[in-house]
Amino acid sequence: MTAGTDTNTADGIPTAHGQAYHYRVMRRAIAEIDAAEAPLRLDELAARMGMSAAHFQRLFTAWVGVSPKRYQQYLALDHARALLRAQTSTLEAAGAAGLSGGGRLHDLFLRWEAMSPGAYARHGAGLTIRYGHFDSPFGKVLAMGTARGLCGLAFTEEVGAAAAWADMTARWPEADFLNDPKALSGWVCAAFGDGGAAKVHMIGAPFQIKVWEALLTVPSGHVTTYGEIAHAIGQPRAARAVGTAVGRNPVSWLIPCHRALRKSGGLGGYHWGLPVKRAMLAWESARADTGAPNA
Repeated sequence: MTAGTDTNTADGIPTAHGQAYHYRVMRRAIAEIDAAEAPLRLDELAARMGMSAAHFQRLFTAWVGVSPKRYQQYLALDHARALLRAQTSTLEAAGAAGLSGGGRLHDLFLRWEAMSPGAYARHGAGLTIRYGHFDSPFGKVLAMGTARGLCGLAFTEEVGAAAAWADMTARWPEADFLNDPKALSGWVCAAFGDGGAAKVHMIGAPFQIKVWEALLTVPSGHVTTYGEIAHAIGQPRAARAVGTAVGRNPVSWLIPCHRALRKSGGLGGYHWGLPVKRAMLAWESARADTGAPNA
């Protein structure tokens, strides 16, 4: 994982976890798939991307682990509804009701450290938050972290780097921000499956942190609903508030807010753009089906 540099494999195709280039190509392909009235053949899709069929097939399969034809099935508008019908959510109320200490809360060996209510109320005063811009499987990402772990992951491809920066810094307006990608690179690599352990320092109100913790119990390739999360944290009537808290999750992907859907199976919103959410859900579903490792 690198901060703003390009690393290619021997055949010139970017590594699956190393390049925002991958997401940009896939984003264009997803747009073509969405606009088509019927599934596109490989040669048709490759031609629209200005590539040979063989090169596009290699690039696409390297990113997601399945062929473009198969991936189109995961991008179908009713895919999320199918996941819900299959009852793939595995939220456990007992495991999500309270705040956790350190430990293996996730398959990435996240170390969970929540900020106290008093510290949260100080809006980051006294905190030094380091930041850097990195490549990820879903485009450029703005990463932020304290000495305790990552406190922010914002995907910038759809919303823009300036908007993401303004959004994230406004969450902790009294903090000091220091451009220091080297300090974060190990955690960011771990976040996207490149080895190591990702530490997370969650900065939020107690209700928000309960919601974010509940999201950690939803496995990759599975989904849940805002209502199920509300039940999981012991507040079954708080689905609307849960939706707000999901949208305020500062550490996207690691705290998988993209796995939360409306009761109807609709995608709902996504803070960093619905194309990113759709790509994440389809990417995870495809890799779960093929047995490929997910971050």
